[in-house]
Amino acid sequence: MLSALARPAGAALRRSFSTSAQNNAKVAVLGASGGIGQPLALLLKNSPLVSRLTLYDIAHTPGVAADLSHIETRATVKGYLGPEQLPDCLKGCDVVVIPAGVPRKPGMTRDDLFNTNASIVATLTAACAQHCPEAMICIISNPVNSTIPIATEVFKKHGAYDPNKIFGVTTLDIVRANTFIAELKGLDPARVNVPVIGGHAGKTIIPLISQCTPKVDLPQDQLTAITGRIQEAGTEVVKAKAGAGSATLSMAYAGARFVFSLVDAMNGKEGVVECSFVKSQEADCAYFSTPLLLGKKGIEKNLGIGKISPFEEKMIAEAIPELKASIKKGEEFVKNMK
Repeated sequence: MLSALARPAGAALRRSFSTSAQNNAKVAVLGASGGIGQPLALLLKNSPLVSRLTLYDIAHTPGVAADLSHIETRATVKGYLGPEQLPDCLKGCDVVVIPAGVPRKPGMTRDDLFNTNASIVATLTAACAQHCPEAMICIISNPVNSTIPIATEVFKKHGAYDPNKIFGVTTLDIVRANTFIAELKGLDPARVNVPVIGGHAGKTIIPLISQCTPKVDLPQDQLTAITGRIQEAGTEVVKAKAGAGSATLSMAYAGARFVFSLVDAMNGKEGVVECSFVKSQEADCAYFSTPLLLGKKGIEKNLGIGKISPFEEKMIAEAIPELKASIKKGEEFVKNMK
């Protein structure tokens, strides 16, 4: 490990003081007062990539913004409260992250959140389509398998749809897979990378452990067990929190990781790859998560599923009907909107 003194001073200075265009991302968080929104806003405020952070919610945002604004980093922070202030929150944004909505309680599936969260996502994405149509839209609100189709249909209605700019943030599945595999194998989680494809609920979450780097060999019983744990990890947290919410801190970390990758790519960094649930032709349904090469305009190239094991092929086949139903549910919701 280089000591602080041995590190090139120039790099540290650039990190602290850089005002080049590339460290000027204007990011909005919609749902910024919530369990995910607050720690996510903290991580974004802490980043040298962000120059302006605008926070929207229907309660408490002035307080959250005042609190974050005292942190000694460059990003300016402003809070916006209620629907009439939403347009100003979005104007000029490069990236919008949406964790708004209600969390799961014990015994609930992500789909149980549909009725409440579908309307919230439809309303917020309509505002994005009107006030920052060029921005990258990163949706965390569950059920992601339905809220991404909702965002797409809303953007289409407003004539602002670009399939390369709407992302369902599934990063937490990858983060969990990396962590659990690292724990099992005694590896450093920062060096483990497991692609997770499919969707973002239960059996639609498909970890491609056969593609893990570094390569790991697991007997089938361990493989089945760890796959199940990755798929049900959200429920693990919901149960542990015993009615006090769902995964918020790990989700905030994963959301920030995705946003930083996206901003790096928008700034011209090459070779940035993240999995995300997007409009896709990689599987037998209209949306599917796979590794994506990110670029200045969002998705540069869908890297597809790649070579997989028979166990993983079977999981894909079993996931498709559920994915199709969730996607249709989202699309129908927008069709039937007043």
